[in-house]
Amino acid sequence: MKSLLFVICLSFQFALAQKELKHQVYFLTDEYEIPETEESRLLLFLSEIENMDIQKISIYGFCDDRGSDSYNLVLSQQRADAIKEVFSNNEFDESVITNVDGKGKILLNVVNDNDLYKIRGLNRKVEIIVQPYDPPREKVEQPKKETTEELLSGNLKEGDKIQLENILFRTGYSYLTKESKAKLDDIAKILVERTDIYFNIEGHVCCTQGARDAIDRKTKKRNLSLARAKTVYDYLADKGVKRYRMKFVGQRRKFPLGGEPELDRRVEIVVTRVIKSKN
Repeated sequence: MKSLLFVICLSFQFALAQKELKHQVYFLTDEYEIPETEESRLLLFLSEIENMDIQKISIYGFCDDRGSDSYNLVLSQQRADAIKEVFSNNEFDESVITNVDGKGKILLNVVNDNDLYKIRGLNRKVEIIVQPYDPPREKVEQPKKETTEELLSGNLKEGDKIQLENILFRTGYSYLTKESKAKLDDIAKILVERTDIYFNIEGHVCCTQGARDAIDRKTKKRNLSLARAKTVYDYLADKGVKRYRMKFVGQRRKFPLGGEPELDRRVEIVVTRVIKSKN
């Protein structure tokens, strides 16, 4: 009976472990700046989890066995904080990051001198543990409202703000998906005809610290909201909307909507001028 209970417990623990995703980021001796190759690996990991329904993320920093306890605690915390900043810069919701802790040194249990360098290198790390919801949460159905096309076709006045629905972006990027382009095609047709309005195209980002902009993964510049606005601006111009009627603006994270994170990776049109008919 004890053996059966032991097997059941092991199976249960294994099932739980299967739900977690783990990733390690390795550091150079006495450093908390992320090496370039390790940052590339981390960004690849972020792209793998960005569409998951995440319950919590834990970030734990570690050092090798050299240095004082106080020094190692500080350094391990700096390493954990550096990883959290990458999450923030790449539009991950900070509310799901429940732990960012420096754990200090990992004791060396290897006697073979040939292994020391390798083992210490593996101990200079940050461990990221991602716990998804299982099963994923059900999405709350939003009440129906006027579509972007209906709003743009209606009566508009200066100051009106229209969110371009379904013009959403991948975490950390400014390029348009195939689905977004199809939606923008419909919007462009209306704006070509609506020669009576001038407008700003405003880009937004999600989840950065304070009101900072996010980093564009393609260019490595901290101007992702501006890049998203310019992408839409260029696309509409290519479809025939006159450039002199449009401006593009990056709003960083100054106006979060307070809902799902992906909704803040958005672009809005703000009417700046309406030319009234002389008739």
